[in-house]
Amino acid sequence: MKKIVFSTESGADLPIDLIQQHAIQVVPMHVVMDGKDYLDDGSTPVTDIYDFYERTKTIPTTTSTNPNEYHEFFTKIKKAYPDCIIVHIGYTSKASSSFQNARIVSEDFEDLYLIDALNVSGGLTAIVMYAVDLLEKQPNIELDQLLTHIRASVFKARLAFVPGSLEFLRAGGRVSNMAYLGASLLKLKPLIELIDGKLMSTKKYRGKMSRVAEELLHDYLNRYDIDKEQLYFLYSLGLEKSIQHRMSELAAEKGFKNIKWIQTGSVISTHGGPGAFGVAGLEK
Repeated sequence: MKKIVFSTESGADLPIDLIQQHAIQVVPMHVVMDGKDYLDDGSTPVTDIYDFYERTKTIPTTTSTNPNEYHEFFTKIKKAYPDCIIVHIGYTSKASSSFQNARIVSEDFEDLYLIDALNVSGGLTAIVMYAVDLLEKQPNIELDQLLTHIRASVFKARLAFVPGSLEFLRAGGRVSNMAYLGASLLKLKPLIELIDGKLMSTKKYRGKMSRVAEELLHDYLNRYDIDKEQLYFLYSLGLEKSIQHRMSELAAEKGFKNIKWIQTGSVISTHGGPGAFGVAGLEK
C-alpha cells in the first residue's frame, strides 16, 4: 500500500509536537494587519494581534489559503513523498473558502482525497488525530475503509468554547453594540459551538472565566458522550494558569486518559480574543 500523508490547515491549531511526531503537513491560512499579509505559521506572535487591536480598536482580517498556495502545498508533499496518497482534512467549508480552494486544484493531483471536517481548531485537531491514530493502529487498513471511518468521525466531533473578549466579537461585527453593552453589564459570555459546520452561539454564561470554564466543561460532558481516550482543551494567550490546572484536574476526575492543551494560533485567536477557553473531543 502507498504511504498515506495527512494534511490540514493552520486553523486546526495542531500543536507542533503532534505535527512533528506524525509528519502531518500543515498549510497556513492568513491574517491581515495594516494592509500587510501575515502567514498563520507561527512566525507572527499572537501578541501582535492583541497589540494591533489595542492600537486600532479593530481586529485583523483573516483569509483562507488560496488555490495557488494549495497547488504549491500539494506539489511539495508529492515531491517529498513520491507516489504517496494525500488525505487532506480541511477547515469547515461553512466558515471559510479554504476547503473550496483545495477542491479547485485537486483535479491536478492523483491520489488526493479531501475531507471537509466541518470543524475548526480543537475540533479539527480531534478529527486529524483520530485519522492518525487509526492508521497507526491499523497500518494495513484499506484506503476506502480509512476514508469511511474518518468521514464518520466528522459527525462525532464536538467543539465548544467561550471567547475571551466580547470586545473582539464586537470589533469583528459578531455582536451589535447594544448586545455588547448588555452582555458587558451583566458579565455574560457567549458559548460558541460548531453546528453543521457553522459557528453558532448556543448559550450564555455569567461570571468570571474561572467559573464559566467549569460550567462549560460540566455542560459539555453532560451533553455529549465523549470518548475517554482523548480530550482537547483550547486556550488563547491570557487564560489564567490556575484555570488550566483546574480544568485538567476535573477532566482527570472524569476518567479522561489523555488530556491535551492546544494554544490557538493567529487565525483562531483573532476571533476569540485573549483568554478564551474551549473543549473538544469525539463522541463514542
